[in-house]
Amino acid sequence: MKRSALGALASAMCVCAPTPASAFPPYRSADATPPTPYELGVRLGVGRLQWDQGRSGVTAPLLRASLGLPDGFEVISQLEYAPRENRIGDGALGGKWATAVTDTVSLGVETFALLPVRPSTGGVGVESLLVATVRGDGRRLHLNVGGFHDPRAGPAQSGWRASALAEVVPRPGQRVGFEVFGKDSDRGRPDLRAGLGLIQDFGRFDVRTAVHVGLSPAAPDVVTSLWVTTRFPLGR
Repeated sequence: MKRSALGALASAMCVCAPTPASAFPPYRSADATPPTPYELGVRLGVGRLQWDQGRSGVTAPLLRASLGLPDGFEVISQLEYAPRENRIGDGALGGKWATAVTDTVSLGVETFALLPVRPSTGGVGVESLLVATVRGDGRRLHLNVGGFHDPRAGPAQSGWRASALAEVVPRPGQRVGFEVFGKDSDRGRPDLRAGLGLIQDFGRFDVRTAVHVGLSPAAPDVVTSLWVTTRFPLGR
């Protein structure tokens, strides 16, 4: 169990260090659904709270913006603010390409440049994922696998990440998800998490929330977030 001085140090690192990109809040997984061309998506994170070893961390606000382009391409930007440190906590810029292979299966690639958003960070990191989405009657399955290299905070670290997210539609406009996420680096401290999420569609916008619990010593005990998202069609 993670109840040691090492666990407390890991807690502080999780609160202060940048985290890999995530383009499908409130989850760590990405989906492979082809974007609608010339549609602007805005996902505003009201806040993300994290608890570990009696320590708490707050990130607010969080912003994810995406622009759909023809032929399955999408440009994505991410920005997070750490109010307790009064600074930008993390930032990334990248894109995704996705295509429908069959009526029920989509595949894609999502790649981000991890940006040095503070003077104390150096270099530009990269994270890239292979993504797949399988759709059925009232259910979806999203699978991700890929790697990352992040030199921004302290010694550079490289590693892999993977996740699986299963969603069901209990009623129209509502999606309930269960996610398992894991990542590890050359530092040898795997981060494993599991969580439940809810997306509720209200027409012009939707509300998203999730709670994840840590399954390994390097993972925080509990992380929860709340998001409001909307989309705007743009002129061609």
